[in-house]
Amino acid sequence: MKKYVILALALVVSASFNTTEAKKKKKDQKTAETEVKAPVVLNDSRDSVSYAAGVSLTNGLLSYLQQSGIKAEQMGDFLQGFKEAIASKDDDQQKARRMGMQIAEQVVNRMLPGILKDFTDTPDSIVEDLLFRGFTDAVENDTTVMLQKQAETFFREKSESNKQMKIEKQIAVGKQFLAENALKEGVIKLPSGLQYIILKQGDGEVPQKEDKVKVHYEGRLIDGTVFDASSKHGSEPATFQPTQVIKGWTEALTMMPVGSKWRLFIPQDLAYGARAAGQIPPYSTLIFDVELVGIEK
Repeated sequence: MKKYVILALALVVSASFNTTEAKKKKKDQKTAETEVKAPVVLNDSRDSVSYAAGVSLTNGLLSYLQQSGIKAEQMGDFLQGFKEAIASKDDDQQKARRMGMQIAEQVVNRMLPGILKDFTDTPDSIVEDLLFRGFTDAVENDTTVMLQKQAETFFREKSESNKQMKIEKQIAVGKQFLAENALKEGVIKLPSGLQYIILKQGDGEVPQKEDKVKVHYEGRLIDGTVFDASSKHGSEPATFQPTQVIKGWTEALTMMPVGSKWRLFIPQDLAYGARAAGQIPPYSTLIFDVELVGIEK
C-alpha cells in the first residue's frame, strides 16, 4: 500500500512540476512576443548614416533568405542568430564556432553535390558520414587511417577512373541504341553515322550552308527526356545557319527539302561530344524531330 501512495505522490509532484513549467514557458513566450523594442534615437548625421547603412545592407536579403530555404515563420530564429553573432563578434571561441558552421555549409551545399554527382552510378558511390569523418580527422591531424597526400592521390585516381568508366558506359549505351535503331523499318543510315526517319517529305528547296533556315524542333535523350524544343522559346520557328549548330544537324539540314520533317538519331561525336549542355550529359546520343519550314537567303 505504501508503495502505491509514494507512486501517487510522485505523479502529483510530476504533474505539478509539468504544469508549472508549461506556465513558465507560456509566460516567457508571451513576454518575448510582447517585448517592446527600444526607440531609435538619431542625434546627428553620424547616427543617421549609421542607421541608413544598416537598412541598406538588407537590400536583397529577403529574397536571398527565401532562396536559401528560410521560411517567413523562421525569421525570428534568423534574427536571434544574427543578434547572438553580433553580441559575440569579439569572442574568439564563438568566432571559431561560426567559422566551422560556415565551412560546413560550403562543404554540404557547394562541394558535396558535385562529388556525389561524379560518383553516382559507379561502384564507389559516396558515403556522406565517412566523407565528413575524413574531413574532421584531417583537421585534427589524425593520420590513423590515411595520410593527407595518400588520401588526395587515392581520391584523384578514383575520380579519374570512375569518370572514364562513366564515359565508356555512356558511349557504349549510345552505340548499342544506334545499332538496334538502324535495324528498324524506315531508318536511313549515313556513312557519318547519322540516322534519320522521314516523317514528312517536303518538295521545297534544299538549304545551302550559307543560307538561314527556319525550323521547329524538339530534342530528346535516348531515355525520352525532352531537353529543348523551339516551342519553349515562342511560337516562331528558330532561325540560324546550318553551320551554326551541331554536325548532325548541319548534315541533315543540307539534305532536307523545305516542308520536310525528319527524326534524327545523332551519335555523340556528331552532337556535343565531351561537352555537357544543359540537361545533356557528355557523350550523349541524341534524338531530334526537325521540321524545315523555310529558308532565308
